[in-house]
Amino acid sequence: MDENLTVRRAPKYGVFLALGAALGIVAAMVLTFSFSGTFDQSPNTGLVYDQGQVFGFLLLICIPLGLAIMGGLALILDRTVGRRTRAVRVDHTVDHDVA
Repeated sequence: MDENLTVRRAPKYGVFLALGAALGIVAAMVLTFSFSGTFDQSPNTGLVYDQGQVFGFLLLICIPLGLAIMGGLALILDRTVGRRTRAVRVDHTVDHDVA
């Protein structure tokens, strides 16, 4: 029994999101360690933040941005590449084994 099916390619969203999170971590690391910063008190809170705290704050910003950018890229690729479909012919067999 032959059937015709439509096949289309789709990006793996998990891979794109993992890559976006990794890029966000790298961006936070670069931003944290590329600037010397200051050891003065914050005018808003009156606290002194060390590099670990700054890295944590930047992670809270950069990871969601990386996820959003790479997720958007995956959606755009899905829309553009997903339009190209092709028809394939498959052979459908039914096997009824009764024990």
